[in-house]
Amino acid sequence: MKQEIHPTAKQGFGQDASMYEYARPNYPSAITSWLTEDIGLNSSTTAIDLAAGTGKFTHYLAETQSKIIAVEPVKAMAEQFEQQHPNIPLISAFSHDIPLENQSVDAIVSAQAFHWFAHIDTLQEVHRLLKPEGHFGLIWNYRDTSYPWVQAISEVIASFEDNTPRFHHQKWQYAFEHQNLFLKKSEKEFSYTHTGTVEKVVCQRLRSTSFIAALPLNEQERIQKTLESIVYDYLNKTPTDIIDFPYCTYTYDFIRLE
Repeated sequence: MKQEIHPTAKQGFGQDASMYEYARPNYPSAITSWLTEDIGLNSSTTAIDLAAGTGKFTHYLAETQSKIIAVEPVKAMAEQFEQQHPNIPLISAFSHDIPLENQSVDAIVSAQAFHWFAHIDTLQEVHRLLKPEGHFGLIWNYRDTSYPWVQAISEVIASFEDNTPRFHHQKWQYAFEHQNLFLKKSEKEFSYTHTGTVEKVVCQRLRSTSFIAALPLNEQERIQKTLESIVYDYLNKTPTDIIDFPYCTYTYDFIRLE
């Protein structure tokens, strides 16, 4: 299968990658332990940060002392990455065609991204690159919709999704059906709180969503007003007030099979 950047990702992430870097949440501190204990990263290992984006997750990979190689095909995201991580090598490549040697890395990790390229050709390439019993780790932050106000915000955002690939649709899991390349070893969930102004952690964060960022500016502004109204109605918070936005962080560890 020939892969290309999904049009929504290309337009949405290519227009303002700096917004993505600024407004997106980080990850819980427990992620570093997950990377070292479950994925097995340490100073003697090499890992690929697949679809590294602006490098939000790369900070956690770097904490393991592993040698990191980043892969990112979107030019605007890659430019932001190089500003954040000038000493980490970056390859412009697609998930199905990465110019590295067979069985050359101990782990491949992809944060907030695999739903864009969840295909068997990706799995075949990851399998080729991993050493025997290497790890393929997937991570996503997703809004904790057990809070009514977060659910209300999610419903607004969902109305603009159309057919855009999304983690919460769970269609990415179809890639692991009817294949003998990987076995899921574990699935874990962590909590994370993104703290900041309503303007940043609600409005600008959600305007960094691919299909929202691809909309005309006046439509984005209309959506922002709707989000501000939801937060005010539920929490009595204005755009300049500080808020704690709750997330669930989901991790999946797959082991390479022979």
